[in-house]
Amino acid sequence: MRSNSSLAQMKKEYNIADFGAVGNGQTVNTGVIQQVIDKASADGGGKVVVPAGQFLTGTLAMKSNVELHLRKGAILLGNTDPFDYQEMEMPGHPVSPKQDDNSSLALLVAYRADNIAVTGTGTIDGQGTALALNIDSLYHLGILKDPNYSSWGNRPNEKVRPKLFRFSLCNNVSIQDATLQNSACWGLSFELCRNLTLGKLIVLNRAYWNNDGMDITDCKNVRITNCDINSADDGICLKSYYPGNSNDSVLIADCTIRSGASAIKFGTASYGGFKNVTINNIKIYDTYRSAIAIESVDGGDIENIRVTNVVAENTGNAIFVRLGNRVRKTPGKIENIYIGNIKVQVPFGRPDINYDIRADEPGYHNPFSSSITGIPGYNVKDVTLENIEITYPGRASKAQAYFSLSRLKDFPEKIHNYPEFSMFGEMPSWGFYVRHTDNIKMKNVVLKLDDYDFRPAFIFDDVNNIDMDKIILPVDYQNNQIILRGNTHFSIKASGKLQEKRVL
Repeated sequence: MRSNSSLAQMKKEYNIADFGAVGNGQTVNTGVIQQVIDKASADGGGKVVVPAGQFLTGTLAMKSNVELHLRKGAILLGNTDPFDYQEMEMPGHPVSPKQDDNSSLALLVAYRADNIAVTGTGTIDGQGTALALNIDSLYHLGILKDPNYSSWGNRPNEKVRPKLFRFSLCNNVSIQDATLQNSACWGLSFELCRNLTLGKLIVLNRAYWNNDGMDITDCKNVRITNCDINSADDGICLKSYYPGNSNDSVLIADCTIRSGASAIKFGTASYGGFKNVTINNIKIYDTYRSAIAIESVDGGDIENIRVTNVVAENTGNAIFVRLGNRVRKTPGKIENIYIGNIKVQVPFGRPDINYDIRADEPGYHNPFSSSITGIPGYNVKDVTLENIEITYPGRASKAQAYFSLSRLKDFPEKIHNYPEFSMFGEMPSWGFYVRHTDNIKMKNVVLKLDDYDFRPAFIFDDVNNIDMDKIILPVDYQNNQIILRGNTHFSIKASGKLQEKRVL
């Protein structure tokens, strides 16, 4: 991956204040700052400097060979006037089958711009709450059109709300050191880019709904390291909108994530694929949904994924792997997944109880188990779980919610549904539910309970080749058996009080 060293060698600086930009937080500087970016690029490249102050602006388009440098105390402040945001023109851009949520509006945009960077310890603040509410008011006044307005959520669709960044088809992109916050929509969105480096960023994106931290779409050679992400929606989300493309050669390491949805997620947009992804040394806390969610439901392939050294506290679900068929065409595949050295603590109550914006609640439920599921005829293949410790709260109640083991054949498939750890409703196991899979290996897996749970620890349904070694379950509770159903082939070496039971 190129390091953008050429940017560091550029000597010429363009201070936006020298060109008339005013940092009083009230003067709109969109035109002035854009002229400076254009001039720096036209001159062969350089550093556009934002000095200390609050510089109000709408959409700014990055250009090739330009570094936008935010000095200490500098704030690029997103205008709360929706009409100061322009849709990015993208001639020749691929068209995605998914057209319902990927906004082309953003505070900072780039299209086919190479050798670009955002650096410095300053801040980019989208003022997302005020901006989104202004968009909402204009919709109700009939001034702004939104055919996908969410009447049940009383909020504008993502398509009409600006992101913080949207960079597309760019090469050699570096975003370093800054604080990036308060988008009206997704935070940092990159698609079809090559050689992308995100490092030492603080991403605080809790201003409104759909506030993902980072969205990486069909990009190649990506490094995300030493970032602190606090988002109302998914923390780091790998997406694939463009068939024939994929996220390839991605490293996510040494990051801290707090999320109102899932901390690290593959999907839900999964039309192309995801391969050669390494995730290592991640701290997760106060996260409502899954620590790790790996999902292909739109025909994309997921392969060669390695997740290691993850610690998640107060997180609603540990591991969610799902192969589905939302688009009702040929499903993709999920295979060759390694998840190791994972420690997760799942609470009894809501992990997002202290959030201002909370995820949609699926209704009262017993604690959800981790799950690895394919669909009939399309199995998840070659998954290894090693050195896993998950502490569950227990306290499941038959009176509140109950799926009888005698009805396992009726447990819903939900082949075409949106993928989510809560998608099946009440789970019949408390530890792991595994269905329609080939070659599952579990080694050194420790499952703990804080209190009694009447459900079995494991259910395996239509699983070809399960190899379990050194499985440790609680010794203080009785119902810790493994349930086998369907065409399941099984071998186990276990410790603790463990029973085996076969249900036909």
